[in-house]
Amino acid sequence: MSAATGDAAAGKDSGRPDQAAQPVHVPEPTAVPTLNLANLLTLSRLLLVPLFVAALFVGDGSDTLWRSIATGLFAVASFTDQVDGWVARKYGLITDFGKIADPIADKALIGAALVGLSVLGELGWWVTIVIAIREIGVTLLRFWVIRLGVIPASRGGKVKTMAQVAAIAAYLLPLPASAEAVRWVLMGFALVLTVVTGFDYVFRALKLRAAGQRAASGS
Repeated sequence: MSAATGDAAAGKDSGRPDQAAQPVHVPEPTAVPTLNLANLLTLSRLLLVPLFVAALFVGDGSDTLWRSIATGLFAVASFTDQVDGWVARKYGLITDFGKIADPIADKALIGAALVGLSVLGELGWWVTIVIAIREIGVTLLRFWVIRLGVIPASRGGKVKTMAQVAAIAAYLLPLPASAEAVRWVLMGFALVLTVVTGFDYVFRALKLRAAGQRAASGS
């Protein structure tokens, strides 16, 4: 056999199926553990709620030192709301548990602060009731459609929470009476966002529900 013939045969052999490149094995994505840093921050917010309430009621809420401590605990707990979401997105730690627990932790903190201020007579009960109805209603909506999907906190909902935090912080701080107008402006803005975003969640829940029903009827 000539060299040319051998080279041709070698080239032919190199194209045989058993000599083809083997498929690259792509590992399956690792499931995100529920007990991760982002969710631990969310849980820490829940744990801070009773400590905040206890500090708020020392001396019937009139002790300046404890009032400042309560405000500090509220601020730290509110800060974890910003950090846990950032950590979850940056490091890929988003879980269904976090999507549910995060807004519940927010509502627990905000609700405890509003009820505490109303019990102390520093905030009208009607404000607390309006916000509570919205927050409880949104939570019930989430569970109503949970089999179809999770409704994550919207951008508007996050802005609403920040507005509520700013308004509540203004009420918690031992400020002079001249700051009452500022408190009302902040709380009024938070109330408007609370109602508007509440209707947005209703729309999103109904839309998700309708999509689930269409998918079920088409299967």
